[in-house]
Amino acid sequence: MSEEILINVTLMETRVALIENGLLQEIFIERHNKRGHVGDIFRGKVARVMPGMEAAFVDIGLDRAAFIHNSDIVMIDSDGYELRDEMPRPIQESLREGQDIVVQVAKDAISSKGARLTTHLTLPSRNLVYMPRSRHLGISQRLEEEGERDRLMALLQSVLGAENWEGSGGFIIRTAAEGASAEELAEDVRFLRRLWRKVEERIGRKDGIKAVYQEVPLYMRTVRDLIRSNLEKIRVDNVETFQQISQFLSDFVPELDTQVELYEGNRPIFDLYGLEDEIDKALGRSVKLKSGGDLIIDQTEAMTTIDVNTGAYLGSRNHAETILKTNLEAATAIARQLRVRNLGGIIIIDFIDMIDPEHQRQVHRTFTKALEKDHARTTITGISQLGLIEMTRKRTRESLGQTLNSHCPTCAGRGTLKSAETVCYEIFRELLNVARTYENDVLLVTASQVVVDRLLDEESDTLAGLEELIAKTVKFEVEPMYTREQFDVVLY
Repeated sequence: MSEEILINVTLMETRVALIENGLLQEIFIERHNKRGHVGDIFRGKVARVMPGMEAAFVDIGLDRAAFIHNSDIVMIDSDGYELRDEMPRPIQESLREGQDIVVQVAKDAISSKGARLTTHLTLPSRNLVYMPRSRHLGISQRLEEEGERDRLMALLQSVLGAENWEGSGGFIIRTAAEGASAEELAEDVRFLRRLWRKVEERIGRKDGIKAVYQEVPLYMRTVRDLIRSNLEKIRVDNVETFQQISQFLSDFVPELDTQVELYEGNRPIFDLYGLEDEIDKALGRSVKLKSGGDLIIDQTEAMTTIDVNTGAYLGSRNHAETILKTNLEAATAIARQLRVRNLGGIIIIDFIDMIDPEHQRQVHRTFTKALEKDHARTTITGISQLGLIEMTRKRTRESLGQTLNSHCPTCAGRGTLKSAETVCYEIFRELLNVARTYENDVLLVTASQVVVDRLLDEESDTLAGLEELIAKTVKFEVEPMYTREQFDVVLY
């Protein structure tokens, strides 16, 4: 399995694409006027405490007040370290309005919700995550080989002991640390300790609400978090970015064979791999499967639903085998779509009903296996009696659709419009109401072209009967700026 990272840097935005065997797997977009804040640390001020929700709003200087739940407020002992496994106190005992508080952004603002905060502070590096207020040592669950887990933990403990850093903060060994040496871990520990001292200095300056630590730019985060042994190449179309990435790899992962290449072709780098078309497809509702089946993906405020259909696929054997093949192909395609679209939260997948329990197990195994490549944490249930799989996928930033799209002003985000017939009937009801209230002999209806056309054509008989009923004349005027649902009934 070969992987490449493509990095496109422009004046407006930075886009990073992860390519696996020639196919787009993940896309990250950071617009320079609207960068994300996940990982940033702020000194903020509590704006409002809500005991009924066990939560509070915190002003950290963003457009909307951020949100912190009581479960994300870590209790601190007299030495300044987190008290693990302690039951949280009531929110009103932990926070008060106007109180200064140091917080880290755990999730960016999504849709109408403000950013989600935590007081559990962490600082990441290439191999480690530093927890300055914790004494805990841990290791990523994605590192599954027991021998390597034991080796890395022993190395970290020896490094902390040798440098006399035991008790000065906790660490989690990241998946990227697989194969790391003691010197590499020691270098990360030294870097993170220096970084935290700088952050502490900024926190100590009592000069109002401000950011005291900001995560590195998107392209550096991506390289730091996604680079591993099977990554063959990083292609960058910006000279300055190319130099920074080359320096980072030279300093921190010189043993990797990954090539960093400056792309200087005339054709845009994303066009080279057909990624612009892939991104457009990922904004659509329907996904075609090679077999002829399709997926219908609907993202709502509460959850995302995915429906699997056989579509044009008729199969070559029996009905059960046709369904199995479609579901197996869909399972792999859905796992990819979750990553490409960055769908998070609750996800319900409606596979085509399968009677054979073995077929259900095959589909579930295939889907679970495909999700192993996902960098976001996922939780998945078995197939229910209704043929549904329920799952969650950790959401820390907006989905691709939320990043690139905005609500349609015509349909107000519903995705559908009232039919011209429905609007005509609404106009008839409004004419009756106005006629009862006012004595004018003439009423004027202003509406869109399609509605006026229907009123004068298909609904002409009804209109004539209505004019006779209310004993008034109705005139019409087309307003080109009105949507199909907009209309006015006024006195003429």
